[in-house]
Amino acid sequence: MSTDSLLRPQPQPAPAPDSPRLPRRVGRAPARPTAAAAFHSISAVTAVLLGLVAIGAMIHEPVLIPPLAASAALVHSAPTLPLAQPRSIVIGHLLGAGSGYAVLALTHSSPWTAALAGGVTLAATMLARTPHSAACATAVIVVLQTPAPGRFVPLLFGSTVLLALTGFAASRVRRGAPKYPAYWW
Repeated sequence: MSTDSLLRPQPQPAPAPDSPRLPRRVGRAPARPTAAAAFHSISAVTAVLLGLVAIGAMIHEPVLIPPLAASAALVHSAPTLPLAQPRSIVIGHLLGAGSGYAVLALTHSSPWTAALAGGVTLAATMLARTPHSAACATAVIVVLQTPAPGRFVPLLFGSTVLLALTGFAASRVRRGAPKYPAYWW
């Protein structure tokens, strides 16, 4: 076999009639955002997260939790995704909290049960048609930190509504930005 035959593409046999066809081209990463779009998203996310910290400081209760930062990033960097819609954010996080408290009621706080709560949350959000990956982390936090539900759930609800409203407002500030939300409910 010569080196020429190694460099030339060899004909491929036709796939069997019942075999799945492989895609001819693999997808590409999204285009890099413009400087204005990146600045807008970064500014909006930072502002809403600082707002949550300020609210928490005023009421002497932590309001900013890591899953809300992930939700804010989704809303401001991928506003058209189903994961970023208000329905998914609000209901998803509430289902995550509910799943976490349900798992805690049946078991005890441990990393094992936190993992279980994350899985239960994913199932619940899929069944409710409210996919939101950050909600799984809310369930984990509930199991590992066991916050009092009477304080945690209302703060979580208010925070998720605030995230959706800031996404709505921010999408109207910059000309050419995708309008958020794609759907409310």
